[in-house]
Amino acid sequence: MIGASREALAAGRENLQSLTDDTSVSAVKLAEELTAVTALLDREVSLRRVLTDPARDGQDKAQFVGTLLSGQVSGETVDLLSGLVRSRWSGGRDLVDAVEELAAYAEVIAADKVGQLDDVEDELFRFGRIVSGSHELRGALTEPKAGPAAKAELIKKLLGGRANAGTVRLVTALVTNPRGRSLEQGLEFYSKLAAARRDRVVALVTTAVPLSDGQKDRLANSLGRLYGRQVHLNIDVDPAVQGGVRVQIGDEIIDGTVSSRLEGARQALEG
Repeated sequence: MIGASREALAAGRENLQSLTDDTSVSAVKLAEELTAVTALLDREVSLRRVLTDPARDGQDKAQFVGTLLSGQVSGETVDLLSGLVRSRWSGGRDLVDAVEELAAYAEVIAADKVGQLDDVEDELFRFGRIVSGSHELRGALTEPKAGPAAKAELIKKLLGGRANAGTVRLVTALVTNPRGRSLEQGLEFYSKLAAARRDRVVALVTTAVPLSDGQKDRLANSLGRLYGRQVHLNIDVDPAVQGGVRVQIGDEIIDGTVSSRLEGARQALEG
């Protein structure tokens, strides 16, 4: 997002934080209701045009939202959405993106408040690795002809009782309403939201063999000193790297694997 939309989303996130600071407000319920509103706005082009029309008064749009959703969602969700539509947006799709992001962030907050955010992060990462390693499973979850209900049931069978409830809800929302994103993009999006909640960065670490807890701690501490922030490690074991460690943080890669050094030597010889 750029310009007005970015500012509106930032304000919406602050409002969400304030709402969920109140222990009487359920972040899980907010997430579920915002997910439903995302689907509504995604379907109804005319509705999001009305709600992002710069020619309409912001208070009028907020009252419209209140009338439309009264009795269908909680007062907290109405308040949050009213604040969003009072803001200016660069485009109608930006409003939908913002509501979707706030829904996912509410799930992140809910997991963090009960001390389960690390579990959710790890489960999302492992699920992504399972999907990337199974062409058949990925196809079943992304097949356009398969309805949302069938995909939701598949996620329930795969993760129900095995993963955190927040993980199940996030993955279900992603596969039933991907909104043009790949599974990988959606899971990375969730990972970034979780990292933002902790004010930390996420490192994808690839090694030939599993790391011990001590090795993980030393690597996380070293990366933390390098980047000046806490670092969460997602570990991927791949025997093909032959030895050493490959670390990716965002677009930056630190590659100290044997396979990389061998490839560099081969290219030098060929050159």
